[in-house]
Amino acid sequence: MENSLDKNLENSLLHRNIIQKIPPSAYYIPNFITEEEENEIIKNVNESPLPKWTQLSNRRLQNWGGIPHPKGMIAEEIPKWLQKYVDKVSALNVFSNKTSPNHVLINEYLPNQGIMGHTDGPLFHPIVTTISCGSHTLLEFTKRLATDEEQRLIKPKFAILLERRSLLILRDQLYNDYLHSINEVACDTINKDFICNLDLCCNNYNDKDVLERGTRLSLTIRHVPKTSKLKLRF
Repeated sequence: MENSLDKNLENSLLHRNIIQKIPPSAYYIPNFITEEEENEIIKNVNESPLPKWTQLSNRRLQNWGGIPHPKGMIAEEIPKWLQKYVDKVSALNVFSNKTSPNHVLINEYLPNQGIMGHTDGPLFHPIVTTISCGSHTLLEFTKRLATDEEQRLIKPKFAILLERRSLLILRDQLYNDYLHSINEVACDTINKDFICNLDLCCNNYNDKDVLERGTRLSLTIRHVPKTSKLKLRF
């Protein structure tokens, strides 16, 4: 299956958009969706019923397709307005036929909101795809170490600038061996020695440019292997 996946990547848009000079593998596609599609996503997310939102201390989120759980995700139908983008990601052949995406996590980040270093973990097939809407952000990567004490002492090694309407795909070492995080800041400063995908971005950036954040919606599209159509007792 991995050989088939590699072949698909080599013969696709993804192969031309691999981020160089960092551990394998990350792919960055600017303008993956149109401005009209971005507006459609933002409209539908904001019009979702209030109970669909889960409020956390530093952001709020929506789960579509079900809620992942170690005992299995109770599969739910993804609405048509969102399935459209799941299908658009699937068309890149990132996932095989047996692991087509079946879950979308939507995070809303206001300026000064972020997320601590984490990996997506074993509940998901080890490929993660993210569409950004409404604002850019800076995703930072830190080598995953054995102990929490070691982890606290090291700084991020590099970052990926996620522009509005872009798609990011992570797999391999970057999925398993690195933590990714978003700093809780209101703006980001361009550092060409730290940000590794500026050559693939749709805009031109100069060193020390300051980018102000707005409200960002991230659509994280993944495959949950363990699912059930039956109600599970958690």
